[in-house]
Amino acid sequence: MALIVHKYGGTSVGSVERIKNVARRLAKWQRAGHQLVVVVSAMSGETNRLIALAKDIQASPDPRELDVVASTGEQVTIGLMAMALKDLGLKAKSYTGWQVHVLTDSAFTKARIVEIDEKKIRADLSAGNIVVVAGFQGADEFGNVTTLGRGGSDTSAVALAAALKADECLIYTDVDGVYTTDPRIVPEARRLSTVTFEEMLEMASLGSKVLQIRSVEFAGKYRVKLRVLSSLTDAEVPLEEEAGSGTLITFEEDTVMEKAVISGIAFTRDEAKITLTRVPDRPGIAYQILGAIAEANIDVDMIVQNISVEGMTDFSFTVARSEYARAMDVLNTKVKDHIGATNIIGDPKICKVSVVGIGMRSHVGIASQMFRTLSEEGINIQMITTSEIKISVVIDDKYLELAVRALHKAFGLEHEPA
Repeated sequence: MALIVHKYGGTSVGSVERIKNVARRLAKWQRAGHQLVVVVSAMSGETNRLIALAKDIQASPDPRELDVVASTGEQVTIGLMAMALKDLGLKAKSYTGWQVHVLTDSAFTKARIVEIDEKKIRADLSAGNIVVVAGFQGADEFGNVTTLGRGGSDTSAVALAAALKADECLIYTDVDGVYTTDPRIVPEARRLSTVTFEEMLEMASLGSKVLQIRSVEFAGKYRVKLRVLSSLTDAEVPLEEEAGSGTLITFEEDTVMEKAVISGIAFTRDEAKITLTRVPDRPGIAYQILGAIAEANIDVDMIVQNISVEGMTDFSFTVARSEYARAMDVLNTKVKDHIGATNIIGDPKICKVSVVGIGMRSHVGIASQMFRTLSEEGINIQMITTSEIKISVVIDDKYLELAVRALHKAFGLEHEPA
């Protein structure tokens, strides 16, 4: 008997029929002798609806009260899921995050989990119950309802799996695993049977939307095995087939990894580039620029400072496209004249494309192959950044799909590794 945590996102529980389908799937797993904890999101679109209601009342909703409102979506789902399980003759109990008790800090709308009291869940499992827990939420030390931020149900599931020392955490979504890149851009994209936590962290941070990055970080820290698989398949598919489907996210030393140098191509369109030209090249200049950006609570991604010429340099960095206008305003009003920059140039029409793979540690020539491929397609590279297992470039937004297709083909990602 294994203790398995299942997590179902909004699409997976987006209608009464889909909730019933999940219940039938859970019944199959319990009949096989497994103990089950089920973490669910709000039904698809519900959280957006609740937030919109709050904004109709208050233009900038009070964070504490917004969490009270936003957390109700999951409460509806856990009740409906428990009912669906009971309708199949199964024992089930539903819990909100604060009933469990998922203790968080007091950062409303983006709280972080401090600890989980799993004793109540263990008692229910021992009594033969399927335990249904609301994802995305908890409570602080003062009893205030808190939420974990968008995508927080993944984090809830992984945290519960860690607290319960579960054998595996299954993340059910509307896709059947992690692909070498987005199949909508490259139809030949291949589903990966395994991927390491390091690679998944890079891919999540670089634009892959399959898993929320905090959940991957949490799983890596507490050594929780994750599997991403589809909830939209037939609930009666044989358990052995389902249990081995999707993509297993685990540690390099725990499995015989696919011998691919590159595992995937990640990308994001949500990028904008800002350049300050002819900035005095003196100690502290980077802090004077980026300190003001940080004070405005704007995250910076890639940073490039050119070589000094006659004591002057150009300083470029990227921000999320949604933060571009605000970042330009901060630089023009608080930084430019203060540091003596000649000009500020902005480009909100860029994108970032990255190649990711643990094989880069032991193989040379990956960067040159990437750069040659882009050059042959007439794509100019504006910025470059690297880590041990990834290379990212900034290019003009209009070349994104061409770049992804070309790189996917150049690294042979449509083929199974030898």
